[in-house]
Amino acid sequence: MTPAPTDRVRLDALNLRGIAHPVRVRMLGLLRSEGPATASGLARRLGLNTGATSYHLRQLAEHGFIVDVPGKGVRRERWWQAGHADTAFPADELLADGDGLGATFLRSVGEVAADNLLRAIDARPGLAAEWRAAEDLSDYLLTLTPIEAEALTAEVHDVVRRHRDQAADEGAGRPADAVPVTFQFQLFTNPQREDQE
Repeated sequence: MTPAPTDRVRLDALNLRGIAHPVRVRMLGLLRSEGPATASGLARRLGLNTGATSYHLRQLAEHGFIVDVPGKGVRRERWWQAGHADTAFPADELLADGDGLGATFLRSVGEVAADNLLRAIDARPGLAAEWRAAEDLSDYLLTLTPIEAEALTAEVHDVVRRHRDQAADEGAGRPADAVPVTFQFQLFTNPQREDQE
Protein backbone atom coordinates (compact mmCIF):
# COMPACT_ATOMS: atom_id res chain seq x y z
CA MET A 1 0.00 0.00 0.00
CA THR A 2 1.27 3.47 -0.89
CA PRO A 3 1.78 5.74 2.12
CA ALA A 4 -0.37 8.86 2.18
CA PRO A 5 1.48 12.12 1.51
CA THR A 6 1.88 14.54 4.38
CA ASP A 7 -0.60 17.38 4.42
CA ARG A 8 1.10 20.44 2.95
CA VAL A 9 4.37 21.86 1.66
CA ARG A 10 5.09 25.57 2.12
CA LEU A 11 6.91 27.29 -0.69
CA ASP A 12 10.07 29.15 0.24
CA ALA A 13 13.02 30.71 -1.56
CA LEU A 14 14.79 27.33 -1.83
CA ASN A 15 12.11 24.88 -2.91
CA LEU A 16 10.43 27.36 -5.27
CA ARG A 17 13.16 26.57 -7.81
CA GLY A 18 11.92 23.00 -8.01
CA ILE A 19 8.29 23.80 -8.87
CA ALA A 20 8.39 27.05 -10.87
CA HIS A 21 7.73 25.38 -14.25
CA PRO A 22 4.39 24.46 -15.88
CA VAL A 23 5.48 20.86 -16.63
CA ARG A 24 6.41 20.33 -12.97
CA VAL A 25 3.17 21.90 -11.74
CA ARG A 26 1.24 19.53 -14.02
CA MET A 27 3.33 16.48 -13.03
CA LEU A 28 2.84 17.14 -9.34
CA GLY A 29 -0.89 17.64 -9.91
CA LEU A 30 -1.12 14.29 -11.74
CA LEU A 31 0.79 12.46 -9.02
CA ARG A 32 -1.56 13.96 -6.43
CA SER A 33 -4.78 13.24 -8.30
CA GLU A 34 -3.98 9.95 -10.07
CA GLY A 35 -1.43 8.40 -7.73
CA PRO A 36 2.09 7.02 -8.26
CA ALA A 37 3.59 6.82 -11.75
CA THR A 38 6.82 6.14 -13.60
CA ALA A 39 8.69 8.58 -15.84
CA SER A 40 7.56 6.68 -18.93
CA GLY A 41 3.91 6.71 -17.80
CA LEU A 42 4.03 10.45 -17.13
CA ALA A 43 5.81 11.04 -20.45
CA ARG A 44 2.96 9.33 -22.32
CA ARG A 45 0.34 11.22 -20.30
CA LEU A 46 2.00 14.61 -20.90
CA GLY A 47 3.21 14.05 -24.46
CA LEU A 48 6.88 14.48 -23.49
CA ASN A 49 9.97 12.38 -24.11
CA THR A 50 11.23 10.31 -21.18
CA GLY A 51 14.47 12.31 -20.92
CA ALA A 52 12.63 15.57 -20.31
CA THR A 53 10.19 13.85 -17.97
CA SER A 54 13.02 12.30 -15.94
CA TYR A 55 14.75 15.67 -15.67
CA HIS A 56 11.61 17.37 -14.31
CA LEU A 57 10.99 14.47 -11.90
CA ARG A 58 14.56 14.79 -10.56
CA GLN A 59 14.00 18.50 -9.96
CA LEU A 60 10.75 17.81 -8.10
CA ALA A 61 12.46 15.10 -6.01
CA GLU A 62 15.52 17.22 -5.25
CA HIS A 63 13.27 19.92 -3.79
CA GLY A 64 11.11 17.51 -1.80
CA PHE A 65 7.87 17.67 -3.81
CA ILE A 66 7.90 13.97 -4.78
CA VAL A 67 9.39 10.81 -3.28
CA ASP A 68 10.13 7.23 -4.36
CA VAL A 69 7.41 4.65 -3.80
CA PRO A 70 9.13 2.10 -1.57
CA GLY A 71 9.20 -1.46 -2.89
CA LYS A 72 7.51 -0.67 -6.20
CA GLY A 73 9.13 -1.07 -9.59
CA VAL A 74 11.63 -3.47 -11.07
CA ARG A 75 15.16 -2.88 -12.34
CA ARG A 76 15.45 0.72 -13.51
CA GLU A 77 11.71 1.43 -13.41
CA ARG A 78 11.29 3.99 -10.65
CA TRP A 79 7.87 4.88 -9.25
CA TRP A 80 7.17 8.36 -7.88
CA GLN A 81 4.46 9.75 -5.66
CA ALA A 82 3.60 13.21 -4.33
CA GLY A 83 5.27 14.01 -1.03
CA HIS A 84 2.45 16.34 0.11
CA ALA A 85 -1.30 16.61 -0.34
CA ASP A 86 -1.12 20.27 -1.41
CA THR A 87 1.11 23.31 -1.82
CA ALA A 88 0.79 26.48 0.25
CA PHE A 89 0.67 29.60 -1.90
CA PRO A 90 3.92 31.62 -1.85
CA ALA A 91 4.26 34.57 0.51
CA ASP A 92 4.41 38.12 -0.83
CA GLU A 93 8.20 38.29 -0.44
CA LEU A 94 8.58 35.35 -2.83
CA LEU A 95 6.56 37.20 -5.45
CA ALA A 96 9.00 40.10 -5.31
CA ASP A 97 12.19 38.00 -5.54
CA GLY A 98 14.95 39.25 -7.80
CA ASP A 99 14.96 36.35 -10.26
CA GLY A 100 11.19 36.22 -10.68
CA LEU A 101 10.64 32.64 -9.49
CA GLY A 102 7.50 33.55 -7.54
CA ALA A 103 5.91 35.11 -10.61
CA THR A 104 7.10 32.18 -12.76
CA PHE A 105 5.43 29.74 -10.35
CA LEU A 106 2.15 31.70 -10.43
CA ARG A 107 2.23 31.86 -14.24
CA SER A 108 2.84 28.09 -14.30
CA VAL A 109 -0.18 27.51 -12.06
CA GLY A 110 -2.26 29.79 -14.29
CA GLU A 111 -1.09 28.05 -17.46
CA VAL A 112 -1.99 24.62 -16.07
CA ALA A 113 -5.42 25.87 -14.87
CA ALA A 114 -6.15 27.44 -18.27
CA ASP A 115 -5.07 24.25 -20.06
CA ASN A 116 -7.32 22.15 -17.80
CA LEU A 117 -10.26 24.41 -18.64
CA LEU A 118 -9.60 24.25 -22.40
CA ARG A 119 -9.30 20.45 -22.33
CA ALA A 120 -12.63 20.27 -20.44
CA ILE A 121 -14.26 22.50 -23.07
CA ASP A 122 -12.88 20.28 -25.85
CA ALA A 123 -14.26 17.17 -24.09
CA ARG A 124 -17.69 18.73 -23.45
CA PRO A 125 -19.44 17.42 -26.62
CA GLY A 126 -18.76 13.84 -25.50
CA LEU A 127 -20.23 14.27 -22.03
CA ALA A 128 -23.60 12.94 -20.93
CA ALA A 129 -26.32 15.61 -20.84
CA GLU A 130 -26.45 15.62 -17.02
CA TRP A 131 -22.72 16.39 -16.82
CA ARG A 132 -23.01 19.15 -19.43
CA ALA A 133 -25.77 20.66 -17.27
CA ALA A 134 -23.63 20.34 -14.12
CA GLU A 135 -20.57 22.09 -15.56
CA ASP A 136 -20.23 25.81 -14.95
CA LEU A 137 -17.97 28.43 -16.52
CA SER A 138 -19.38 31.50 -14.77
CA ASP A 139 -17.60 34.62 -13.66
CA TYR A 140 -18.77 37.56 -11.57
CA LEU A 141 -17.53 41.13 -11.37
CA LEU A 142 -17.81 42.30 -7.75
CA THR A 143 -16.72 45.48 -6.00
CA LEU A 144 -15.08 44.43 -2.73
CA THR A 145 -12.57 45.62 -0.18
CA PRO A 146 -9.51 43.43 0.45
CA ILE A 147 -11.08 42.20 3.70
CA GLU A 148 -14.34 41.31 1.92
CA ALA A 149 -12.43 39.53 -0.86
CA GLU A 150 -10.47 37.50 1.67
CA ALA A 151 -13.69 36.56 3.50
CA LEU A 152 -15.36 35.48 0.23
CA THR A 153 -12.37 33.32 -0.67
CA ALA A 154 -12.35 31.67 2.77
CA GLU A 155 -16.09 30.99 2.54
CA VAL A 156 -15.80 29.33 -0.88
CA HIS A 157 -12.86 27.21 0.30
CA ASP A 158 -14.89 26.11 3.34
CA VAL A 159 -17.77 24.97 1.11
CA VAL A 160 -15.46 23.05 -1.25
CA ARG A 161 -13.59 21.40 1.63
CA ARG A 162 -16.90 20.31 3.17
CA HIS A 163 -17.87 18.55 -0.08
CA ARG A 164 -14.39 17.03 -0.44
CA ASP A 165 -14.40 15.72 3.15
CA GLN A 166 -17.93 14.32 2.80
CA ALA A 167 -16.92 12.40 -0.33
CA ALA A 168 -13.78 11.10 1.41
CA ASP A 169 -15.82 9.96 4.42
CA GLU A 170 -18.20 8.03 2.16
CA GLY A 171 -15.26 6.40 0.36
CA ALA A 172 -16.35 3.29 -1.55
CA GLY A 173 -19.98 4.03 -0.66
CA ARG A 174 -20.14 6.87 -3.21
CA PRO A 175 -22.90 6.61 -5.86
CA ALA A 176 -21.99 4.81 -9.09
CA ASP A 177 -22.18 8.05 -11.12
CA ALA A 178 -19.67 9.90 -8.87
CA VAL A 179 -16.52 10.76 -10.84
CA PRO A 180 -13.53 13.02 -10.13
CA VAL A 181 -14.24 16.67 -10.96
CA THR A 182 -11.97 19.71 -10.87
CA PHE A 183 -13.17 22.84 -9.15
CA GLN A 184 -11.02 25.81 -10.17
CA PHE A 185 -11.44 29.05 -8.28
CA GLN A 186 -9.63 32.31 -8.87
CA LEU A 187 -10.27 35.70 -7.32
CA PHE A 188 -8.21 38.63 -8.55
CA THR A 189 -8.52 42.36 -9.11
CA ASN A 190 -9.90 43.20 -12.53
CA PRO A 191 -6.92 43.70 -14.88
CA GLN A 192 -8.87 46.27 -16.91
CA ARG A 193 -9.07 48.71 -13.98
CA GLU A 194 -7.54 52.06 -14.87
CA ASP A 195 -6.76 53.07 -11.27
CA GLN A 196 -4.48 50.13 -10.36
CA GLU A 197 -1.20 52.02 -10.54
